[in-house]
Amino acid sequence: MNLPFQSRKETVCFSAVALVLAVVLPMANAFGFIDHFTLNLWGKYLCYAILAVTVDLLWGYTGLLCLGQALFFSLGGYMLGMHLMLMIGDQGVYARSGQNPNLLPDFLVFLGHTELPSFWKPFYSLPFALFMVLLLPGLIAYLFGLLAFRSRIRGVYFSILTQALTYAAALLFFRNDLLMGGNNGFTDFRVLAGANLREPGVQRALYIITAVVLCLIYLLSRWLTRTKFGLVQRAVRDSETRVLFSGYPAASYKLFIFTLCAMLAGVAGALYVPQVGIINPSEMTAEKSLEIIVWVAVGGRGTIVGPVIGAVFVNAVKSWATRAIPDLWPLLLGGMFTLAVLLMPGGLAGLPAQLRALKARFRPAPDSDPMTTPAAGQ
Repeated sequence: MNLPFQSRKETVCFSAVALVLAVVLPMANAFGFIDHFTLNLWGKYLCYAILAVTVDLLWGYTGLLCLGQALFFSLGGYMLGMHLMLMIGDQGVYARSGQNPNLLPDFLVFLGHTELPSFWKPFYSLPFALFMVLLLPGLIAYLFGLLAFRSRIRGVYFSILTQALTYAAALLFFRNDLLMGGNNGFTDFRVLAGANLREPGVQRALYIITAVVLCLIYLLSRWLTRTKFGLVQRAVRDSETRVLFSGYPAASYKLFIFTLCAMLAGVAGALYVPQVGIINPSEMTAEKSLEIIVWVAVGGRGTIVGPVIGAVFVNAVKSWATRAIPDLWPLLLGGMFTLAVLLMPGGLAGLPAQLRALKARFRPAPDSDPMTTPAAGQ
């Protein structure tokens, strides 16, 4: 098995970043150097970084511009969110007022329900909810991919279909009769595995888990892209027809990576929900899917580390811009994408190499030494 890193420099850089994310930042928060809001915000950024890595595995390494990863992210969040809603119990608004003796989620009481729907009941179990975080996104991706890839759908047609799937799901989740919270989604979470989600120590633990999961997914992605599977991935990206002529089942390779990335996106969504405290259909809209593409393009497509940088950078800028210049944020986002496409094809991750190449190109040639220059005619 190939090692995920091929040089000591890569190993040192990864170890240093992992140490800062998983150890230094939580310790700084525990000792009061970083406030709880900032650490929670970084937890959200890291969830988005996991999502961006899954998009890069599809787009950067396999050539599949998927505009549906926001759907799988949201489905993972909804699956854990159902368990969190059931754990509110007697702390809900209607329960405290005596109008909810069966301890249903508040939105079900608001809709006039007196009994818990049957498909909600298994979600009292946390292991079942975590299992569904992986199963539902993976199953939908497998069935969709099976139909799409066997039909040789590729390129822009695949992108349109994945965005149509996401848009249809968003419209479905906006409906109250789906019994999934409608427009408001799920919120007001209180307890996870017996721990109070509003305690700073619990939020710190969730952040550490998110940082560790990001590091593990990064290592998995590095290893996967450097195996024979990764070579076929890039071959499919560059020329799928040639891969087919070589005897490799390109559809099976694409189906595997599409399903795997959907499951990993579901994990990111499940980590996102208890830290941010809400999940609703706005997380699976078309705008969200396009925003993820910007993260990957700005960070650097086809580099694994680039999407992590891009997700953190773009969302940090968004956090500032939506407070300082909210009306200009869409223009700023579009400008970053345009700049990355036209001037930084390697994104932020490839910027150092691009600057070195530019410096070498414009470096003046060294003066020739007349003592070593042969005379004319010799």
